[in-house]
This record gives sequence, structure tokens and C-alpha cells, in this order.
Amino acid sequence: MEKDLTEYELIRSGRKSLTIQIKTDGSVVVRAPLRLAKYRIERFVTEHEDWIRTQQKKAEKYREQVHVITEEERRDGILRAKKIFPERTAYFAKRMGVTYNRITIREQKTRWGSCSSAGNLNFNWKLLLMPPELLDYVVVHELAHRKEMNHSPHFWAIVEKELPDYRKRREKLKILGRQLG
Repeated sequence: MEKDLTEYELIRSGRKSLTIQIKTDGSVVVRAPLRLAKYRIERFVTEHEDWIRTQQKKAEKYREQVHVITEEERRDGILRAKKIFPERTAYFAKRMGVTYNRITIREQKTRWGSCSSAGNLNFNWKLLLMPPELLDYVVVHELAHRKEMNHSPHFWAIVEKELPDYRKRREKLKILGRQLG
């Protein structure tokens, strides 16, 4: 279903340029300088009609591929995560000879896990919606930071020692991660 291009949200600000943004729901946002005449904005939108339609089709395709998480999935996932992450973390920490402090379960949009310098670990519960080997990869990745707080070659050698196929797991995580919305 094509959206009417005469319908767009206009946001005026102190900016100097005119831009068009297509949101993931296919709606159009036009950002314009405060004093730019309305007819120039409308002409700009008309001139970019093909580009707008193309981006809306891409947004629609993206929405079809993304799994929208229900409240029930979220609730159940967080409960399971509170059990599974401590188990997997304890298992790999023992194997890797590292310690850690607190484990926190979160829901981040862009991160699967993190490790603070104090040894506190954060994990994204959404990992439970993926194959278990990806959860293990994130756990090992974060525990490796207990030895090396960076992503140097030494860090990756620690990860590889525990998970020789970590590169495949990391790539699979990137691909599947885009499908969770």
C-alpha cells in the first residue's frame, strides 16, 4: 500500500539544508530550515518521489523480515535469561580461569553484552531467541574482557582459544540480530 506523498511530517529548525527521512513504518519526515518557503519544500519532495518510493519499499521489506517481540516473549525471555546466563557464565569462567562480579540482564537495541572494568557483566535477554551457540559466543566474548579490556589481537586469541569457530558465530549473530525488532 503506497503512502500519499502529500502526507509527510515537516520539522523546521535552524538547519541550513533540506532532507527527507523514511522511517521504518514507511512514513516520511522532511526536515527544513525555518524560513524556507512551503512551495520549495513541496517541490523538493516531488523531485525525490522515486527515491521516497524506493526507500518505502525497502522499509516494508525490512518490516516483513523483522520479528516483533511480544510482551509474553519478553517476560518469559527475561525469566529464562536470569537462569541461563549465570549458568553459562559460571561454566565458561571456570574454563577460562576468570572471575566476574554481578550479572545484569538488559534489553539493549545495539548491544548483546558488555563487561565493566569492575567485572560486572551485562547481557541482552534477546540472545535467548537465537541459537545457543550465539549466547555462548557473547558470554565468552565478555569474559575475555576480564583478561583483556579491548579488542586487540590478544583479546581475539583468548576468544579463539575457547571458541575456535568464533568468527562464524559472530557473523551469524550479526545476521540474526538484524531480524529482531
